[in-house]
Amino acid sequence: MRPALHAEWTKLRTVAGPLWLLLGTVAATVALSAGATSVVRCTSTGCGGDMTKLSLIGVQLGQALVVILAVLVIAGEYGTGMIRTTLAAMPRRATVLAAKAVTLAGVVAAAGTIAVLGSLVAGRLLLPGHAFTTARGHPALSLADGPTLRAALGSVLYLALIALLSLGVATAVRDSATSIGIVLGLLYLVPVLSQMIGDPRWQRLLQQIGPMSAGLAIQATTDLRSLPIGPWAGLGVTTGWAAAALLAGGLLLRVRDA
Repeated sequence: MRPALHAEWTKLRTVAGPLWLLLGTVAATVALSAGATSVVRCTSTGCGGDMTKLSLIGVQLGQALVVILAVLVIAGEYGTGMIRTTLAAMPRRATVLAAKAVTLAGVVAAAGTIAVLGSLVAGRLLLPGHAFTTARGHPALSLADGPTLRAALGSVLYLALIALLSLGVATAVRDSATSIGIVLGLLYLVPVLSQMIGDPRWQRLLQQIGPMSAGLAIQATTDLRSLPIGPWAGLGVTTGWAAAALLAGGLLLRVRDA
């Protein structure tokens, strides 16, 4: 396993694409979060809203770049034919996929941590200037607050899970463009479809099983009883999606020719 991990880490750090995608993830996440917190206003005492979730809204954009990175980790090798070299050097295909998953999850978690902390810092700095103050029931964002810490940690884990989901899909599909389309469709179209359905029960069900709508419930810090699914249960749904994708990809990797 150690040589496989070293090989995957070498691939990631010696190619420019992954670094730019990771930097783009951080920039896109922080930029959208800062933009959202810069336009919201508190106009009366006791104004509502989940300021932690608002400050972390950039994760919804940053995850798209995570998807692209994760897909290219393996589908890019199929596109260039380098996968044959990889499997010749490490014939144990399960080990290859495991090494890619560990390396990918690690770098995404590192970038995600920076992105999430940057988003919370932006919210802490910008929101008080828009009347979201302690006097109006909105104390400054702080990781010392349990729900905020849970939302921050959960957001980092969510990004890592989206990377693993994308890796699994790309391993099964082998084509970069198709894999990216499938994953982005799962993430962004399911919430849209849930809003188009008139039946509240089906709407709630889609929100409970969608990898993004369920997983990002981890960011909620207020009105938890009104959520379609609880924060940790929602992240568990995303974990299930990632595990299923990796299992399917791993099985197909074992039985198909390179």
